[in-house]
Amino acid sequence: MSSCDNSDVVEREVKDRGDKDEKKDEEKGGFLDKVKDFIQDIGEKIEEAVGFGKPTADVTGIHIPHINLEKADIVVDVLVKNPNPVPIPLIDINYLIESDGRKLVSGLIPDAGTINAHGSETVKIPVCLIYDDIKNTYDDIKPGSIIPYRVKVDLIVDVPVFGRLTLPLEKTGEIPIPYKPDIDIEKIHFDKFSFEETIATLHLKLENKNDFDLGLNDLDYEVWLCDVSIGGADMTKSAKIEKNGISYIDIPITFRPKDCGSALWDMIRGRGTGYSMKGNINVDTPFGAMKLPISKEGGTTRLKKNKEDGGDDDDDDEE
Repeated sequence: MSSCDNSDVVEREVKDRGDKDEKKDEEKGGFLDKVKDFIQDIGEKIEEAVGFGKPTADVTGIHIPHINLEKADIVVDVLVKNPNPVPIPLIDINYLIESDGRKLVSGLIPDAGTINAHGSETVKIPVCLIYDDIKNTYDDIKPGSIIPYRVKVDLIVDVPVFGRLTLPLEKTGEIPIPYKPDIDIEKIHFDKFSFEETIATLHLKLENKNDFDLGLNDLDYEVWLCDVSIGGADMTKSAKIEKNGISYIDIPITFRPKDCGSALWDMIRGRGTGYSMKGNINVDTPFGAMKLPISKEGGTTRLKKNKEDGGDDDDDDEE
């Protein structure tokens, strides 16, 4: 037999062997497909007979119950619905809050409870954002700004028939990085002047350095002239301080000039006198109510008397 005949025989044997292997693979694949279909059919029949189904979840709200200069407390509401005839446990809740792809805070809540059979429950996920941690990590996030955020939540549940399932959820929004307002006493205006008791009005300048409006509701304050406290008060005052804007408000105060020592003579002569002021303002914001501190150290102001007290009542020389 020639070499060509030998070659043909070898090729036929290889081809026949290949056809047999391919046939076996097809038979094997067909068998596995049948097994998978069978298992799926059994699962669907069990699900239909017993009533098992996959739970669903949705982020229904995000609240900021408390916010100040140091931190923001955030609560994420997740509504979980269980269509099954038996309770299902929430094994773990993983959460992540990020801004522009950068992590702000993350955490894990284990053993988060149980969802009743054929029931629904709102699961509250508490999260705390510490502003110093954010500002120390990301230099470009400035106080007073509003940053976008994305909340990512993975609910891990254990469902009969299905086993462990992960329900991924997302929600976006905005959150502020609050900044305290700047405050100045531009002048103190005498309403009634005597050495024993003086009733005056403080003309305050409040500068809002935030990228959102502040609705002033009330403020508490204490004022010092040359390191001598001339008193303070807690009063209700309504005013709107627009974002990156300035507002002027007047607040009353009563003090005894004779307690101010040598500073009194400087004030009477129309010279500036040193002052300090500390307190808090309660404001409404688009993100909820806030209590923000106000303070001024080493400021300089002047007194202005009414005409009946020997002063000049016009405002031409206002600062």
